Amino acid sequence: MNQYPGVIGRKLGMTQIFNEDGSVVACTVVEARPLVVGKRTQEKDGYDALVLGTVAAKDKHTSKPLAGSFKKANVAAQRTLRELRCAADLVAKYEVGQELKIEEVFEEGQLVDVQGLSRGRGFTGVVRRHKFAGMVQTHGTHEYRRHGGSIGTNMTPGRTLPGMKMPGQHGNTKTSVLNQSIVKILAEENMVLIRGGIPGARNALVVVRGAVKRRGGKLSEKPAAAK
Repeated sequence: MNQYPGVIGRKLGMTQIFNEDGSVVACTVVEARPLVVGKRTQEKDGYDALVLGTVAAKDKHTSKPLAGSFKKANVAAQRTLRELRCAADLVAKYEVGQELKIEEVFEEGQLVDVQGLSRGRGFTGVVRRHKFAGMVQTHGTHEYRRHGGSIGTNMTPGRTLPGMKMPGQHGNTKTSVLNQSIVKILAEENMVLIRGGIPGARNALVVVRGAVKRRGGKLSEKPAAAK
């Protein structure tokens, strides 16, 4: 489980950065203004975590249980909440109602993992959904150009096996990209520029955390150099 520091933010779109040698780096811009709306501690809950919220919500759009929890914590109602597991010292560092600063969580050159909801593409066929090659286009092929082909056997086992790649819903699933480097941090605008593309449509919610499979996820470690 990823327990490195992280933030929740909004994907604004893509841009590009020019390096000193003239090379161009494609980047995704993420705006993050997370607010600490709750804390989980080992003594009370059995684990340590920060509950982050983003985008202020109206009272009429907030359920009564959530509205009561916000009132008890003395924080403004938030539209989106995410609970991020982290170390106990990081939980003790922040107070409820405090805003996380991007420059305190990440460093330029650090590797991060980004999780978001991929763009929904509706009901699609096997060629687009699973990258099937399709049928040949010559020798009198008729109505089978984008078909998936055989889906099972005749007598044994005499059925279609589970997990067979077939047409269906494409996209709109939780997707993660790992080991993306942070190119630049704009502290004044609460924005972070991440190398390459990340899941989600424009203005979609994303979770950015330190890379779990490479060194550089923790603030106490030296960030891994971006390639």
